[in-house]
Order: sequence, then C-alpha cells, then structure tokens
Amino acid sequence: MDASGAELDTDRHLDDPRWRVAERVSDAALRRFPADVLAVAVHGPLAHGDDDGGGNGEVGLLVVTYRPGGGPSPATRRVDGVLVDLTVAGADDYLRQATKITALWPLTADRYVTTRALHDPTGWLRTLRDEHLARLARARPAEFTAAARQAWYRGSAAHARALRLAEWYETDQALLMLGEARLAAATVQGLLSRTYFRDPGDAVRRTGLAGADMTEVGTVLARQAEELTARGRPVDGTVDDLLAG
Repeated sequence: MDASGAELDTDRHLDDPRWRVAERVSDAALRRFPADVLAVAVHGPLAHGDDDGGGNGEVGLLVVTYRPGGGPSPATRRVDGVLVDLTVAGADDYLRQATKITALWPLTADRYVTTRALHDPTGWLRTLRDEHLARLARARPAEFTAAARQAWYRGSAAHARALRLAEWYETDQALLMLGEARLAAATVQGLLSRTYFRDPGDAVRRTGLAGADMTEVGTVLARQAEELTARGRPVDGTVDDLLAG
C-alpha cells in the first residue's frame, strides 16, 4: 500500500531492480532492528510510479524509528548498481519537520505527501501526509512570503557571485554558482505559488529556469524582488531592519 492507500504494482517491482534493492534494504532493516523500525518507505521519482524504470536510478529510502537514534545510520551507498540514499529519522522529529514552512519547503514537501510503503503496519505514513497537509491548510501567506524572502537572498547572492566569477573568467565556478541561483529562484517561485517539486531538476524544469542564462536569472530575481516588496517588505533594508529580524 502507498500513503494514499493504493495497491502497489507487484509485477513492476519484480521487473525493476530498484524496487528489489529497496525491498532487500527494508527486509534487512526490519530483521536487524525489529524493536526500532516503525515504517519503511520509498520517496522521490520511484514513489510516483512514473519513473522511467531504468535499472541504475536512485532510490530514496526512508526508515522511520520509534525513537531518535534508533535503527540503522543514515547512509548513501550503491547496491547492485543502484544508488540508495537512506534517510533515518525518529517518528516525532520527522512529523515536526513536516509541519515547518522553510525556504526549502518546495524541495522537501514531496517526501511528506508521496511515499510508497514497504513496511507500515500502523499507517504512520498516512499520518505524516495528513499532518503536513493540515499544516499547509493553516499556514498564513506571510509564512510563505518570509520563507521565499530567505530563498531569494540565497539566489541573489549566488547570482552576484556568478557574475563576478564570469568577469574573472572563472567559467566553471561561475556555472556552478549560476546553477545555485537558478535553483534558489525556482524555490522562490515555488514558495510564492505554494508549489512543491519532486527534486531540484524538477524545480528548474517546471519553473522554466533549467536553461536560463545569467541575464535571464537576474531578470527573474529582479521580478521576484518586486513581488516580495509588494507583499509587504522590500528585500533591501537598514541596519535596524536587520537587527529587528
């Protein structure tokens, strides 16, 4: 069953090596830490069920424990040619994370809403989804605006750095910083529209920033600064503004 109660496609699991690896990791975690593990699930593209099915893709795997520090340690390894990114979190801590609106919300929310259970006898994953959605229903516009402003500062700083590096002909570094600026600008867009993304690549694709050059990213950031100002507070301020928080 997935977090929404839908049946998993067993035949697809048998055909896809990523599912086989995910199930092996789940079985091993339950066998080694039977008193610690509350739930195990996949998240990310594989959980959506529309991934390309390639055998060498990444598996995002979540192990939820009854208490912080229980179960296996978080790790990333390649297993049988499949990259496994293992997140381990205490149940209460993860629920708290799911109810926070931060500058990274567009890049983290998907894992609270879309999961496929490998082990969830108590229905905890449904609780995770419901807690997150309930928090969104209660969220005030100002919370998303404040988070967007923080993401904008990160994007503006990365863009300025990319411009300087390009002027110094540090092309490789400039491209890296431009990539950071694109992602930050995409995150701002996600926060202002309450849209979350499956991963960073999805974020820049869906916001039209994937191929944006230095000038285009600067234009997007300038437009976002105007929108943030219109929402109640300009991105520029005084020393007193800074110290006031």
